[in-house]
Parts: sequence; structure tokens; C-alpha cells
Amino acid sequence: MNLIGSRIRPYVPLIPVCVGVFIAADDQTVIVTVLPSIIVDFGILPTNLDKAAWTITGYLLGYLVAMPLIGRLSDSLGHRKLFAASMIIFGIGSAAVALAPELSWLITARVFQSIGAGAMIPISIAIAGDILPSSKRGPAYGLIGASAEAGGVLGPLWGGLVTKFLDWPWVFWLNIPLGLVVLIMIRLMLAPSKGSKTRVDYLGGLLIAITLTSLTLALDRISSPDLILGGYVIAFVISTALFIVRGNLIDSPLIAISAFKNTAFASANIAHILIGAALITGMVTIPLMANTTMSLSPLEGGLRLLRLTAAIPIGAIIGGFACVYFEYRLPAITGLLLASLGFMFMSGWDITIGEPLLTIQLAITGLGFGLLIAPITLAVTESVIDRDRGTAASIVTASRTTGMTLGLAALTAWGAARFENIAPAAAWPFQLHEETAVDLQNRLSDYDSLLTEAAMTIFKEFFIIATFLCLSALIPCVLFKWRKKR
Repeated sequence: MNLIGSRIRPYVPLIPVCVGVFIAADDQTVIVTVLPSIIVDFGILPTNLDKAAWTITGYLLGYLVAMPLIGRLSDSLGHRKLFAASMIIFGIGSAAVALAPELSWLITARVFQSIGAGAMIPISIAIAGDILPSSKRGPAYGLIGASAEAGGVLGPLWGGLVTKFLDWPWVFWLNIPLGLVVLIMIRLMLAPSKGSKTRVDYLGGLLIAITLTSLTLALDRISSPDLILGGYVIAFVISTALFIVRGNLIDSPLIAISAFKNTAFASANIAHILIGAALITGMVTIPLMANTTMSLSPLEGGLRLLRLTAAIPIGAIIGGFACVYFEYRLPAITGLLLASLGFMFMSGWDITIGEPLLTIQLAITGLGFGLLIAPITLAVTESVIDRDRGTAASIVTASRTTGMTLGLAALTAWGAARFENIAPAAAWPFQLHEETAVDLQNRLSDYDSLLTEAAMTIFKEFFIIATFLCLSALIPCVLFKWRKKR
């Protein structure tokens, strides 16, 4: 018993950090179940549903753009201090969301809220590096990753429970007492961390924010090209070029371009982009397939996705402990092979797929994604000096989000074009002159079969693409370098 206690004790100070990460990740997905109530309360018309979707996209955008700058600030001012500040920002944003009188206010508040939320994961990774030796960081990163994934998994359920008994603003009001508990726990359980007093490149932070924002906005419009899309692309190219030039001219850039000359650092980020694209492909396709071609309820679609996402935190913990005894490459490659195998199985699904194969194949895929979290984080954070750990963690976290954003945009554009190619002649079969009702019904059945077959073909191809993305990520994962510090 004492042996178990001695092994657990070093990780106890991470409890408030993991709770904070869980709460922030919960709010990333909780909006899914409260959005219908928001639409009704604000009187949003069906023609403006694309604007309502920005309650999700805006949170993702703020989550993404905040990471590099706040990660560097945490390296400079101290990781514990910036984690607490991020929790306060998250709490203020939550109150602003709850008080929102209309949609634009709510979207703006969601972006502000996500700035604090997005900073917590990379800072928590840096905190784990502060308080634990290298040999114990793998399990810590697995626990942090599991907390983030568990929050995302349980977010919709939490939103459904709260809105069943209270109004939707209470989903966000409840973040405030929870955040206060986290702040008190941090004060009591976590020792202050010293900052490096390095210079913070605020202009670089602005440029990378413009770069990521313009990229996200461009991807959001990629399915309908116009002059606005062209403007976003130009802004992306110019801001990226200025960021690279500035990074080569100053002594302490926000993201040192030279860092990408480090094989482990560069390969882990490339792998994470591919993994993010594969993950979002599965998360979108699984419920969409259930709700359309399989004619299942939204609840059943969500439960099917839950079989995958619930396995991710389990895999994250296993992967973290595996990194204590094996090279980073072994759990990473194992995770990619499992995820590839799961997607390959799913590419063979038809409308009759059932238990136990459904759960087994989805769980294999989720377990594979979970195994990747700790080794990829370690490959990045162990390849930089201690004072840059927060920045490195923010970059590798942002790379997965970037991959998800790129993957979602590509999936939408490619899927729409592919559907037109597969079913170009599909037109609603109106009743012809002197056609009997039986003949019309037969043509309607043929029409439905044509659409179902075309949709199933596309969904299977989505899974094949996800398989290819996971297998492609094996190449950079093989390039990970392992520095064993015992």
C-alpha cells in the first residue's frame, strides 16, 4: 500500500490542473446540446443557422489562436500564475456568455472564454514538466490528455442534464463556482513556478493570431469561393510571411523557426496535424452516417460516437504509462496502427452493422487515438529546453486543432463534390403524366436507394481517407527521438 501511495503522490499536485482542463474541454462540446435552446431564445431563423454555428467555430478559433502567445507568457511569468489567470479569463467569459442578450454578443463571449480555455492544456503540460522528473512525465501527460478528452466526451451529456432542469445560461454560470474551487486547489496544492523572464514577442503573437484566424475563416468559406475567400487567403499569406521574416530577425521570437529543424519537434507536429484531420473525419462521419443512411435518431448517433470518444481517455492513460518503459515511438506507432485498423473496419460497414462488432471497432479506434497523446507530447516537450516547454506544448496542441480545422474544411468540400459526381442524375421524381401511384412509389424507392448508396459510398471513402491519414502519420512518428532520463 505504501508503495502504491509513493507512486501516486508525485501526481497529486496535478489534480487541480486536470480538473481545470476537464472543465475547459467540457465547454468546447457542451454547446452542442444547448444550441437548440439558444436558437429558440434568440429567435434565430433557419436562414441564419450558419451564424449560430459560430458559437462552435468561434470557440475553436479562440482556443487555437491563444495557445502560442499565452504559452510563451507562461514560460516568462510562471506556469502556475498563468494557469490561474487563464481560469479567471474562462470564468469571466462564461459569465458573459450566460448574460448574452443576442447572438453576436454570445459568439464574442465564446471567443473570449475560449482564450482562457485554450491556454490551460499547454500550460498544464508545462506544469507537469516543472514538478516531475522526465521519467514520470509520460503518465502525467496521459492524465492531462485523458482529462481533456473526458471533458469533451461528457460535455454534451452535462449540457443535456443541466438544460433538463434549468435554463441554458446555467451551463455557463456553473463554471464560475467550479473555477473558484480550481483556483483554491491550485493555491493549496501547487507550488509557484519561476518564470524565465524571457522577452515576449507580442507582435509575433498578433501575427500568428491573424494567420490562424484568416486560415480558419478561409477554410469556413472554401466550399463557396468568392472575393472574401480571396481576401482571407491573401491575409493568411502576408501574415505568415511577416511572421517567418520577423522570427528570423529578432532574438526571442514567439515560435523560433529553428525549432522546426529539430527532427523530433517537427515530426511530432506534422504527425499531430495528420492525426487531427483523421480524428475529425471520424467524429463527423460516425453520427452523420447513423442519422442519414441508417435512419437512426440523433441520440443513437451520439451514442455511437461515444463508443469511440470514451475510449480515448483510457488510451491516453495507458499510453502515458507505456512511455515510462518504452520508447515514445512504440506507443505512438501502436496507436496509429490501432486507429488505422479501426477505420479500415469501418470502411466496410453497411446499414446492417450491429453489436458487438460496432462497439469493438469504434473502441479500437478511440483507444488508438488515446495512445498517441502522451508520446507526441513528450516528443515535443523533451526536445526543447525547460524554459520553452510551455511554448512547445502550445504549438503541438495547436497543431492537432489545425489538423481538425483543415480536415473538416476538406471533408466538407470534397464530400459535396463527390456526391455530385456519384449521383449527378438524381432529381426528385415528380409524378409523370398518366403514371400510376404504384409506378411513382417504385421510382421513389429507386431514388431513395440511389441517394442512400451514394451517401454510403462517400462515408466509406471518408473512413478510407482517415485510414490513409493515420498510416501517413507513421512516417513522422518513426522519426521521434527518445531521450531516456532516469
